[in-house]
Amino acid sequence: MAQYDLLIRDALLYDGSGAAPTHGDLAIKGDRIVAVGTVSGGTKRTLDARGLALAPGFIDVHTHDDFAVLLHPDMAFKTLGGVTTCVVGNCGFGPAPFPQAQRMAAAFQSAGGVAPWEGHRGYFEALGRQAPSLNVAMLIGHGTVRLAAMADASRPAPSDAELATMKAIVQEGIEAGAVGLSTGLVYEPGRHAATDEIVELARLLAGSGALYATHMRDESLGLLDSVDEAIAIGERAGVPVQISHHKASGRRAWGKVTESLARIDAAQRRGLDVHADQYPYTAGSTILSAVVADGRFGGGLGTLTADDVVIASAPGHAEWEGRSIAVLAGEMKLEPLAVAQRILEAVPGATAVLHAMNEDDVRTVMRHPSTMIGSDGIPTLEGRPHPRLYGTFARVLGHYARDLGLFSLEEAVYRMTGFPAAKFGFKDRGLLRAGMIADLVLFDPNTVIDVGTYEDPKHPPRGIAQVFVNGSVVVEQGRPTGARPGRALRRAG
Repeated sequence: MAQYDLLIRDALLYDGSGAAPTHGDLAIKGDRIVAVGTVSGGTKRTLDARGLALAPGFIDVHTHDDFAVLLHPDMAFKTLGGVTTCVVGNCGFGPAPFPQAQRMAAAFQSAGGVAPWEGHRGYFEALGRQAPSLNVAMLIGHGTVRLAAMADASRPAPSDAELATMKAIVQEGIEAGAVGLSTGLVYEPGRHAATDEIVELARLLAGSGALYATHMRDESLGLLDSVDEAIAIGERAGVPVQISHHKASGRRAWGKVTESLARIDAAQRRGLDVHADQYPYTAGSTILSAVVADGRFGGGLGTLTADDVVIASAPGHAEWEGRSIAVLAGEMKLEPLAVAQRILEAVPGATAVLHAMNEDDVRTVMRHPSTMIGSDGIPTLEGRPHPRLYGTFARVLGHYARDLGLFSLEEAVYRMTGFPAAKFGFKDRGLLRAGMIADLVLFDPNTVIDVGTYEDPKHPPRGIAQVFVNGSVVVEQGRPTGARPGRALRRAG
């Protein structure tokens, strides 16, 4: 008779494939699922899951937790929401080389207090020495690489020698097991890079299974040109493409997502492996310096008003947090741009919440079959971070799937489990199948919901009962256990 470490009885099983749920059992031995369905045999522990749903652990494909997983290894702001794997290194902000990674990350979060590592391989080794509570996969950050290789990373093009250095750093990351290369083409220094430079680096990924993920140059009036560039990079380099936080930002751009989705459809018909991720909110969040640099106060994109921009985190200046640039401008008797500049003089790493999207667009993107879920949460635990840091996955399950009926609950689970696992190459995760790793979320489908607000964001969602990472319980009865069984997930092959 089989002996299991844990037998979860009579759960509603959402298997991660998008198939309709079934009632059944699931058995775990060690770090793996060993049986699913009607399970018999001896067990050390039985968990009665009647009335609850069991799904694969949620995969957050778009995070900025590169340093957070070492500084806050319990990662409670993610695990309490059902996340069992984070993909770090997004938007060109990668974890290596270390000096430049620390400099880049310090633009929007705490990046001090960790021992340096050597290269991308060293980052994975650091995770091995100080395991977090969840798994971590890594993208190579183009911005970090550019900063490390170029004497002046604000120049439009690297020299031949600088490009060779960039290629060597990217190659080291690929060999270390990174799942792809990311760009942040609105941020320093990635915003200065030409398409040809990115293609040259992305070609190093061809045939490896690694992908190209991009925060595009313009998610506003230039959205369609930016999608065209992302697709062209994938086609020229021969690599899969992941469009980060797909949206149309700013009132004058609302509605353009219908056309951007059509471009994705056309590229897929040509044979390109191109998809996107999305956070389920009408506000975004980024570093305030990027808002100023791309001219969103009157020049450049010109699509945000001073009312749209709310200071999220400004350490040392709590009186600014949670208040819009418009309100602060009235108090300071300054123009909005001057207010933003004053804030940046005092707090260069200040972050902001940007109320820039349209709910109809959010739903249009979410419905589309190219879209998976990623939080894009900025792990600034001070101030008032965007509530997506805590509530992204529960909001999709509870608000958009259950309450609004945008799609079925099994489709929602698929968008955050089996779909991203297949895209990012996590071959033994994302499905409830015998032999798969036991990354699991047990939740109440009737009550699961995000509860954080923009005014009061730092709250975990309701309805997440238990979370397992590599077979170990990291959340029990809605509380962190303190277990840290997370692993570095290297690209297979």
